[in-house]
Amino acid sequence: MTDRSGIFAGDDPFAIARTWLAEAEKTEPNDPNAIAMATVDPSGLPNVRMVLLKEIEDAAFVFYTNYESAKGREIEAAGKAAFVMHWKSLRRQIRVRGTVTREEGPQADAYYKSRSLKSRLGAWASAQSRPLDSRTTLMAEVAKVTAQQGPNPSRPPFWGGFRITPVEIEFWADGAFRLHDRFVWRRGSAAENWRIERLNP
Repeated sequence: MTDRSGIFAGDDPFAIARTWLAEAEKTEPNDPNAIAMATVDPSGLPNVRMVLLKEIEDAAFVFYTNYESAKGREIEAAGKAAFVMHWKSLRRQIRVRGTVTREEGPQADAYYKSRSLKSRLGAWASAQSRPLDSRTTLMAEVAKVTAQQGPNPSRPPFWGGFRITPVEIEFWADGAFRLHDRFVWRRGSAAENWRIERLNP
């Protein structure tokens, strides 16, 4: 590709994503790492919700959640997911589609320990996505797990990370007169090399 601008510099999409996120951290007022995560239920009906991306690795994107939540169950059933990051201040977005595996080892333990104590206890207390009769019931569960777990709770076995290994990453940057710049990195599997194409806006 010879006509990529400086904001698309290089052939490593993960490096570009890290650069764009770092730039967004300087301009976005809230949660520059927010992503709209899309999954499908067993009938094929789509679901989407906002989650926080926590790591951009050399070959994958990582976020954390309750494995027994709606998104956790849908991801595990399909083994695939997609997300979009959009930064209004930069007028840019990144779209990702790929396969998903769990991250439930030392990396997940370390991230869990980095969270505030109340957030760690909340992970134990919330049966995420399940019906709840009242906030009083939830706060009673928080009190219960606080007494059980103490000041240093371990990571719940039902809570951890998901690692998305992309087969497609698209970068979009706003252009004058809606003549946007779009470049997509595609591959058949994680073992293959990327093919890079420019797309019509």
